[in-house]
Amino acid sequence: MLSAETEAEIAALALRYGTPNRSVVALTGAPFDPVSMPDRYGEVCMVVRQPDGTLITAIKTFYPTGAFRLLTGGIHHGEAIADALLREVAEETGLDVLVRRFLAVIEYELPALGPRATNFATFAFLLDAVGGELAPQDPNERIGAFRFLAVDELPALADTLEHVPDVIAPEIGGSWRDWGRFRAVVHREVFAALRVSS
Repeated sequence: MLSAETEAEIAALALRYGTPNRSVVALTGAPFDPVSMPDRYGEVCMVVRQPDGTLITAIKTFYPTGAFRLLTGGIHHGEAIADALLREVAEETGLDVLVRRFLAVIEYELPALGPRATNFATFAFLLDAVGGELAPQDPNERIGAFRFLAVDELPALADTLEHVPDVIAPEIGGSWRDWGRFRAVVHREVFAALRVSS
């Protein structure tokens, strides 16, 4: 599914930050953003660890109540995964970070997208916050609040995301329930990867 160029970048990042877990996940339902957005081929998931070991999650101002999640950001066509990772961390957190581990590559299949059914992926990385003050730098991100949670709380957060209301939302061009099920995947994958390393 991923291009030869992307696979080469994954291999280079794996040499530097460790081999990621890889999976292919079938999504059900109708298209929704960000999976259906034509300006990107995937996203980075920024698993930012605080000095006390907790992870940063956030909720956007238009999300369903309680739908905090790990930080993610789109990778534009022609943009390197590593470049997108650092750009998105800066935009969403303002923190100085060190990349520690390449945790996961998740490829998604969504038949409702037709020919683009397998053209989206999430690349998850563990990063340590080493300086700066946590605050979004880009107002267009519409981050409403941050919350910190322990690694062991990731499965419960995934459960919460899987059960957000089945409401059509213009902000994502689809159903919150479909979006929530998609968002839950990376939380389970990150939990599995971090458990193995701890």
